[in-house]
Amino acid sequence: MSNLILAAENIHKVYHNGAKELRVLKGVSINIEKGSFSALVGPSGAGKSTLLHILGGLDHPNQGRVVFEGQDLDKLGDQKISKMRNSLIGFVFQFYHLLSEFNVLENVMMPVLISGCGRAGIAEAEAKSRSLLKQVGLEGRISHFPSQLSGGEKQRVAIVRALLNNPKLLLCDEPTGNLDSRASAEIMDLIKSINAENKMAILLVTHNEELASKAGRVYHLRDGLMV
Repeated sequence: MSNLILAAENIHKVYHNGAKELRVLKGVSINIEKGSFSALVGPSGAGKSTLLHILGGLDHPNQGRVVFEGQDLDKLGDQKISKMRNSLIGFVFQFYHLLSEFNVLENVMMPVLISGCGRAGIAEAEAKSRSLLKQVGLEGRISHFPSQLSGGEKQRVAIVRALLNNPKLLLCDEPTGNLDSRASAEIMDLIKSINAENKMAILLVTHNEELASKAGRVYHLRDGLMV
C-alpha cells in the first residue's frame, strides 16, 4: 500500500488577462506522505499559494493532476471535492478568515454549523471545540470576538477550526506571516505538536527559510518551478 496521501504530477497553471498570459506554475510535481511534515518555501510570487490551492481542491490546474488518497481530483465533481475538503483537508491561511460577528467558539464550529449535521452532531462538535481550545490555551477566550484577540490568538483559533473535523492533511499558507517572532514561534510549535501527536500530514507554505527548516522535508519553488 502506498504511503502517499497526496501526489501532484506536472501541475501547470496559467492566468489570462486579455492577450497577456501569466504562467504561474510550469510543471510542478510534489508528493506528501502520510503523517509527514513538509514545507514549501520560495519568494513572493513564486506560485506557492497557487499550488497550495490546487493541492487542496480550491482551484484547478490547466494541466497535470492531483491525486488525494487514490482519488484524482479532476475526475470528481465540485460537490464531492467540497465534501472532501470539509472532512479530510484542513486549511490555515495567513489572514485567519475569522468571522467578526461570531465569537471564538462559533468561529471554530462554523464548518459543522453550516454542514447541517443535526443537534447531536452540533453538541459533539461543541464539546470537541471546547477541548481543542483548552489544549491551545484559549479556554478563557471562548466568548471573545476576533477584534478582542491578538494575532497569535486569532491564528490559534483558525488552526483549531481546521482541526475540528480531524482532517488527514493540513495545508498552512504563510500561517505566521502576520505575526511577530514570539507568536510565530508559538504557532510553529503548535503545528509541530499537531504533526507529532496526531500523525497528521502537514504542508507548510512559507517564504521563511528558518521556519521551513523545522520541517522534515523542504521543497523549493521559484518562478513556477521546483528547484
